[in-house]
Amino acid sequence: MQRVTITLDDDLLDEVDQLMRERGYQNRSEAIRDLARSGLKQAREDSEPDAPCVGALVYVYDHAARELPKRLTRHSHDHHDLTLSTLHVHLNHDSCMEVTLLKGAGSELRAFATEVSSSRSVRHGQLVLIPDESA
Repeated sequence: MQRVTITLDDDLLDEVDQLMRERGYQNRSEAIRDLARSGLKQAREDSEPDAPCVGALVYVYDHAARELPKRLTRHSHDHHDLTLSTLHVHLNHDSCMEVTLLKGAGSELRAFATEVSSSRSVRHGQLVLIPDESA
């Protein structure tokens, strides 16, 4: 590991310290390393939108909505090259949650997630992307 000296203004350092307390970091170095990784990941996604990624799309929907489960299944089949697996969970009488594991170009995974999440009667949707370092 390399030692790096940085200068932070008081307000920014207070935010780092608050983050440390909230997340249970043992020291500032651990917090700043995680923040740097997160910022680099975001910068890579911004500069290379088609970079290979793996991801998880989590969404909650009304299972009684007309034809929605069929449309969601058809959508996954239409994108079988991106979809690795789907976990289906019955949350209550009215709602289901699905977690779809994806692999492909980041831009394609974001487009897939947008199509699913914006479907009528999908109540919530969130995509988490991670660079695919094995590619």
